[in-house]
Amino acid sequence: MGDKREPKIEAYPGPAGGWGSAKSVVEILKREKVPIPATVQELWRQNKPRGFTCVSCAWPQPEKPLKFEFCENGAKASAWELTSLRTTPEFFAQHTCTELLAWSDHDLEQQGRLTHPLRYDRASDKYVPVSWSEAFNDIGAELRRLREADPKSVVFYASGRASLETSYLYALFARLYGNNNLPDSSNMCHEATGVALRKSVGASVGTVVLDDFAKTDCIFFFGQNAGVNSPRMLHDLQKAAKRGVPIVVFNPLRERGLERFTDPQSPVEMLARRETPLATQYLQVKAGGDIAAIAGLCKTLLALDDEALKNGAQLVLDHGFIAQNCHGFDEFAAWLRAQDWADLEAASGLTRAEIERAAATYARANAVIGVYGMGLTQHVLGEYNIHLFANFMLLRGNVGKPGAGLCPVRGHSNVQGQRTVGIADDPALVPLNRLAEQYGFEPPREKGFNTVECCEGVLDGSVSGFIGLGGNFLRAIPEQELVTAAWRKLRLTVQIATKLNRSHLVNGEVAYLLPCLGRIEKVVENGVAQVLSTEDSTSCIHASVGKAQPASPELISETRIVAELAKATLPRNPKVPWDGWLEDYGRIRDAIEQTYPDQFRDFNQRMWQPGGFHRPNAARERVWKTDTGKANFILPPSLTATGFADAPNRFRLMTMRSNDQFNTTIYGYDDRFRGINGTREVVLMHQDDIARLGLHDGQTVKLVSDAGDGVQREVGGLRVVAFDIPRGCVGGYYPECNPLIPLSHYATFSKTPAAKSVPVRVVAC
Repeated sequence: MGDKREPKIEAYPGPAGGWGSAKSVVEILKREKVPIPATVQELWRQNKPRGFTCVSCAWPQPEKPLKFEFCENGAKASAWELTSLRTTPEFFAQHTCTELLAWSDHDLEQQGRLTHPLRYDRASDKYVPVSWSEAFNDIGAELRRLREADPKSVVFYASGRASLETSYLYALFARLYGNNNLPDSSNMCHEATGVALRKSVGASVGTVVLDDFAKTDCIFFFGQNAGVNSPRMLHDLQKAAKRGVPIVVFNPLRERGLERFTDPQSPVEMLARRETPLATQYLQVKAGGDIAAIAGLCKTLLALDDEALKNGAQLVLDHGFIAQNCHGFDEFAAWLRAQDWADLEAASGLTRAEIERAAATYARANAVIGVYGMGLTQHVLGEYNIHLFANFMLLRGNVGKPGAGLCPVRGHSNVQGQRTVGIADDPALVPLNRLAEQYGFEPPREKGFNTVECCEGVLDGSVSGFIGLGGNFLRAIPEQELVTAAWRKLRLTVQIATKLNRSHLVNGEVAYLLPCLGRIEKVVENGVAQVLSTEDSTSCIHASVGKAQPASPELISETRIVAELAKATLPRNPKVPWDGWLEDYGRIRDAIEQTYPDQFRDFNQRMWQPGGFHRPNAARERVWKTDTGKANFILPPSLTATGFADAPNRFRLMTMRSNDQFNTTIYGYDDRFRGINGTREVVLMHQDDIARLGLHDGQTVKLVSDAGDGVQREVGGLRVVAFDIPRGCVGGYYPECNPLIPLSHYATFSKTPAAKSVPVRVVAC
């Protein structure tokens, strides 16, 4: 099984996009054996009005789309769903779950789309086909028994794939069941964003819309790799670069998607092999060194402002904005003045001159967009990374004006939208009183489990049941080995999915695998085609219309699966019209509007608006819904966000994704931009660190946890690759390196796993 090529490490000379991107798309279309005419037709509809929302990233759909409004990874995600390959009951009759656990992530999903509902038979260790009615009845009976014992013992997990309609019903199902145990994939990536931005500016999401990229005159990037995680963004960056907009990047690795780009949709650029340089300055900050880097930027701005005041020149800081809109500036300024440049340089891994040059670029700009990703969120002090970045933006009033604002880039295509419509473990984020009135019940008020707390509950036995609405939970979490071992003690596990993955092979006493329609496929209820909707990274809501023929006549929608499970589990409530909702998904949107009237006014009408309709964002209007009523300058407790001290031979592991994967889905074994081909079993190291440890490029090593908690964690069989990475840092692929992340290693307030700075040692095998 899998890719048997000899691994090859060879620098890639090309840009992001270009012929490399085109070739990669052609390869996956062949590998998935997709019907080419139908696939081309679907790709033409991707991210367009009356089309479907990409099942990959959450970058917004423009009001006036390109001819092909999809990227390399978006095309791969669509091909992955439109594949002609099938994982049938006959496949499961031939393979036990134990056998399949030895397969790679790629090989499991490469078998194709699931076609029939399945029940796990423990005696044979195989999945066997089951009817939908039997599955719903049995699962409902199990959930009722667990509810009688303790309604808080069941977890309702959601990946970022499910639509707004499905997510709303799922969240309601959980609360009617009796808990707020609604962890989701946001817990593992951008939960720190919601927690931090609410304190800093009073909004849990970013403050920019797509149009701001056409108006900005400067862009700052921290810890976000557009070329892999949001490739359509490269078109907006290219347009900005061609206008002369400076793009300043802080990232430990030099990512090709932020260096140069060739537009695959431009015949001139493709034929002439013309490239657009993107980053005007690229600063390779240490993993976990962002607080120090941003503090250096802010310290420089303060010094420039002092000098301007002294010389009677135009001030650098926006003092009028700060006085009217901000709280805590004097304390922040005093803290900045007290910082020593030697400490800032040591913690950031950057020189004072590099930081001052970047700050001078910022000071010359009138409207700046601040983009960031998991390079800021996935640290023990992840929230403080974001607080400092917000401080930086506030100093010159770059929140709440055209062409400026905070732009956290979400990963999965509707993960932000799920939170908007109620998938949240924190009841303070949900209008529970309105739900109580709307549906005639008393919602649970106690905080539920997030992802880390769910894992803790599995380990201590307080979790007995798990429903997974998409995702690959056991592969995505930290502390994989301990949690996986305890997982088999659960009474009930239910997985709703389109393809087979590793999480489906580790089962509770009673286990079901329920296949669903994908977003690209036609959803028909009672002979009527239905429409779904999603929210993008900029809080814009879009209709999504699936038209492809289902992979199997047995498949039903996620929305129906959730409703049928709820009907089989819960007492009848005349105020909760499950059947009526299934007859017309527009009624679900009416219910969402009733629950969230300020956010979803005229939902059914406005979702067809080209470019989507924007949910209100108070911070964008400079209305600060914080405890102080203003935007807050917040001080960090440390210059380093790692949460652990440096020690001899202790490295900071940052997990990373290749351009041939999306989250835990591995499309192939080539990381084109980094020049790593035919393997994912590598560890990237600085040449000086390799030499200092007495290792050599190409040597096989293992990474061993250095968390100091007495738990043995290691990942072996890794090839050392000399790479341009800061000294003291190493890089390894996600999810392969997740077993090295302690469950206790998370962002302080949000419990986002701190996967971008994990303490490890490198040991020769």
